[in-house]
Amino acid sequence: MQPSTLSLLFLSGLLIVSSCTGDSKKPTKVLPESSAEEKLKTALAQHPDSTVLAENLIQYYRDNGSYDRALSTVNKVLEQDSNKLRFWEIKAILHFENADTLMAIRAFEKALTLSPNYADQISLGTLYAQTGNSKALDFADRLLADKKADAAKEALFIKGLYFSFTNQKKKSIGFFDECIQLNFTFMEAYREKAIAQYDLGNYEAALSTLQRATTLQNNFDEGFYYMGRCLEKLNRKQEAIEAYQTALLYDPSYIEASDALAKLGVKN
Repeated sequence: MQPSTLSLLFLSGLLIVSSCTGDSKKPTKVLPESSAEEKLKTALAQHPDSTVLAENLIQYYRDNGSYDRALSTVNKVLEQDSNKLRFWEIKAILHFENADTLMAIRAFEKALTLSPNYADQISLGTLYAQTGNSKALDFADRLLADKKADAAKEALFIKGLYFSFTNQKKKSIGFFDECIQLNFTFMEAYREKAIAQYDLGNYEAALSTLQRATTLQNNFDEGFYYMGRCLEKLNRKQEAIEAYQTALLYDPSYIEASDALAKLGVKN
């Protein structure tokens, strides 16, 4: 049971990121040029200093899964002015979504040299945690010490992720519990706690955690997906099928849930 790549939940406040579920990397596509793309490119060529037009073109490529073109456009903007903070943040997010965590980290590190804002500190700390880099704990401690950050639950979540990704599952659960105590609707903390419990073989405990989460937020698609994984381990096949189907009810594009049903012989 692998943690969701969307553990980098703190990026969702930026315009370039939309919410989605599941663990899958979005495939990079080679797009034929369309009239919409041509219009955006022509407008940008006429107004090369327009960051709005550049973002619109980047978003067009991102929406269509063409990460190579999106990143190429970002890089052209940064070649003109390497101090554009927002484009370093966009670059980091695109690399993350395209499953290039190392490049995402480098982009966020550069962004923080331009502006040590809390959002980027949280995002970079989360990436460090997911790669087992102990710098995650330093970031978390600084966020906890800085009352202006108002990021206690995010800092504790980073610590939980770090210990989970460094195979210290029992220790990670304690930090996820602290997150939940601070905010009982923090769905990502429930998810990661359940993943840690699952990895320890505590399937009943993981199921209980997910049931609580989905009771609090009944459209929590990831919660239902991971519930299905637990139910499979407990040999409760029909209930697992229903959990996967519920996940797909709330997110019809949830690939992992579709694949799980297929493996159970259920056509979606």
